[in-house]
Amino acid sequence: MIEVRDVTKVYQGGAGAETAALKGVSLRIEDGEYVAIMGPSGSGKSTLMHILGCLDTPTAGSYLLDGVDVSTMSSDELADIRNARIGFVFQAFNLLPRATVFRNVMLPLVYSGISNGQREELAIQALEAADLHEDLWDHLSNELSGGQMQRVAIARALINDPTLVLADEPTGNLDTKTGEVILDTFARLNEGGRTIVLITHEPDVAKHAKRIVHIQDGEVLSDERRSEAGWSA
Repeated sequence: MIEVRDVTKVYQGGAGAETAALKGVSLRIEDGEYVAIMGPSGSGKSTLMHILGCLDTPTAGSYLLDGVDVSTMSSDELADIRNARIGFVFQAFNLLPRATVFRNVMLPLVYSGISNGQREELAIQALEAADLHEDLWDHLSNELSGGQMQRVAIARALINDPTLVLADEPTGNLDTKTGEVILDTFARLNEGGRTIVLITHEPDVAKHAKRIVHIQDGEVLSDERRSEAGWSA
């Protein structure tokens, strides 16, 4: 599914200064994997997530998504890729506070040309997949707990039936117990065949994945996989 080849990302600063956020990163993620990309603040993990999510393009190198090189696509082409193939879950939830749960989940389909009846059916399927109780679907999002809001965000990410779900620090605003419940939801989605890429700086969160890629100073330090015997490089 994902193949990153020698990707660099350089940002231009004032007075011609340059900052290299990624320095020749190569990474391959297969369909159906559950991968955590872990690193401290400033490590380049968020930059890598933006490239994987087609929110940004590399300065050099290539990124193949389902065999298609998206590195040089236009902004409109990248938007089409995001809408069709990628679901996003963010730390801050990014919900409309005065809109109902149902409306928040349907939002990505508003300009899709899909009928209202079809949008409602897809929203029901997504909310059920995110395991949010039906009694909450007509509530405003600002009436929900943090864990419930994150479930709404997960449902919204699933509404387009994406092949890839990117979760950026999805437990960052949640208490430990609620965070565990959300991580269990990602595990269940992965067991159902979804490819999950989890961005985090927390080792305890990363260990819920089946593979951990460590990023530091813009480079891949290690790539570990979980087996029955534990973790191995």
